[in-house]
Amino acid sequence: MTDRRSFLRFPQLAVVAHFTICAGLNALDWPQWLGPERDAVWRETGIVEKFPDEGPKRLWQTPIGAGFSGPSVAHGKVYVSDRLVPDDAARPKSAFDTSQIPGMERILCLNETNGTVLWKQQYDCPYTVSYASGPRATPLVDQGKVYVVGTMGNLLCLDAEKGTILWQRDFKADFGLKIPTWGCSANPLIDGDRLYCLVGGEGSVAVAFDKNTGKELWRSLSAKEPGYAPPVLCSFGGTRELIVWHAEAVNGLNPDTGAVLWSEPWKMNYGMSIPTPKQVGNDVFLTCFYNGSMLLHFTPGTDAPTVVWKTPKMSERDTTHLNSVMATPFIEDGYIYGPCSYGQFRCLKLATGERLWETFAPTSGKSERWGNCFVVKNGARFFLFSEKGDLIIAHLSPKGYEEVSRAHVIEASNPDPGRPVVWTHPAFANRHAYIRNDKELVCLDLASR
Repeated sequence: MTDRRSFLRFPQLAVVAHFTICAGLNALDWPQWLGPERDAVWRETGIVEKFPDEGPKRLWQTPIGAGFSGPSVAHGKVYVSDRLVPDDAARPKSAFDTSQIPGMERILCLNETNGTVLWKQQYDCPYTVSYASGPRATPLVDQGKVYVVGTMGNLLCLDAEKGTILWQRDFKADFGLKIPTWGCSANPLIDGDRLYCLVGGEGSVAVAFDKNTGKELWRSLSAKEPGYAPPVLCSFGGTRELIVWHAEAVNGLNPDTGAVLWSEPWKMNYGMSIPTPKQVGNDVFLTCFYNGSMLLHFTPGTDAPTVVWKTPKMSERDTTHLNSVMATPFIEDGYIYGPCSYGQFRCLKLATGERLWETFAPTSGKSERWGNCFVVKNGARFFLFSEKGDLIIAHLSPKGYEEVSRAHVIEASNPDPGRPVVWTHPAFANRHAYIRNDKELVCLDLASR
């Protein structure tokens, strides 16, 4: 048995022991976008109720390149995508500049215990997109494989243990994709042996691949812009549907064949269908920056959903409901919680869209265009990660926002929106938080003592 003196002489043993102990206490991985069930719920127990005065302890930090892609955690490894550019590459004067920038995209695999790089896979990838920091989509880990979508339409399936490429597809070459303004951002989704991706190109906005071989199984839908929202699997009255929200409409597809079951027109300004559609019972809630919100209701046995309510006027500042830019709102007990277009963190009634309260506290601290935070539920409280790099524990209810604890855990390093921000979704796994910016990925200890 290792005693305390060994920990003092060899501090890395303390870190290993910490991870070993936590692994035996109902530990859970975070293998994909929004967690194991893609619902932004962190189901572990034994998590801190309040941060210590000095903030949560950093167990390790590892230098990485830039990107908006969140990390994934599975089977003792952390996966993250980033981008490196040559030292002499000129940074665009404007984030909206889409002139070509040389560089390479990478997929990194780190040891969950100490952050050391176990393997990396990289490929040449010049960017011609706005906000050209790096990859957007979170790696997806499934049955010994890692699936990664790059900004310029590279889809890779890698061996999770070794990092070798098992198969790959190129959305531009294979499907005629015209790269969207902000690149390929939709997180891929696995259903059995199928891998669903938002691709683009004529007749191929949504594509199902064989997850083991990369073979195309079906393609569906056409739109001038594919949008950025991840595909979502829903079940209504026992009938499964794949919800695909592109820049012109919300669509229901047969997940087995890609056949279009219904389509609800909703044209997005600048193609900004971004936040993940949220199913609540027989309802699906959607929100976007310019268009506002829409609630669809599915009556089992009918061919298409009905619109319960919808923001009548497009506006980015004079907002009625919720105009989320990128964050997926959290819905609980008939109430919606999430950030609006200028950082107003709001609570709305799901049934009607009525606004109950708002605050800037967990986002930008004041009115800021695209002010943002990400929302994850743990037990009876929420962990909010602000664009300023603050991790916040709070209670959210129809009565208001109640902040319990806050710690500044990483620097806001991306200047693209005109102010330093960190716009990457954290991963919460094995009683730790894994958070990255454009310079490093850190592991924080959130276990209670």
